[in-house]
Amino acid sequence: MEYIEKCELTTLCLVYDEDKILVQNRLKEDWKGIVLPGGHVDKEESFVEAIIREIKEETNLDIYNPKLVGIKQFQEKGHRYITFLFKTNEFEGNLKSSDEGEVMWVKRSNLQDLDLVEDFIDLLSVFEDDDKQEFMYVEAGESFIKRIL
Repeated sequence: MEYIEKCELTTLCLVYDEDKILVQNRLKEDWKGIVLPGGHVDKEESFVEAIIREIKEETNLDIYNPKLVGIKQFQEKGHRYITFLFKTNEFEGNLKSSDEGEVMWVKRSNLQDLDLVEDFIDLLSVFEDDDKQEFMYVEAGESFIKRIL
């Protein structure tokens, strides 16, 4: 059995302020629509430092004390894609969009009115439910099965 595999490391963060959450209207075609902000972990960068940097780059906000709440993973093109999921309500700064897409505050109750990426609501459950900690896609022939553990 092989224990070493190629993987791509990324982060996402649920930044929230009472009943509002920070979302991004992502422009890239590979995952276009309303998402939570985040991005890739640079080589030798800590996961916490990566999410702090990514939120700053994509939203202009400085976040503090992001808490790791779970992971998302799936296999893609022969490697594993792993996303570390953080959340925080500690931030400061003036919101500003980036080349990645427009960022905005949205009431949690209004999410269904937006053009959300396919798994947004299911993934959000991992951020909000302490009994859930992993979101994954498992290959099943020509398709994938979504599992939340």
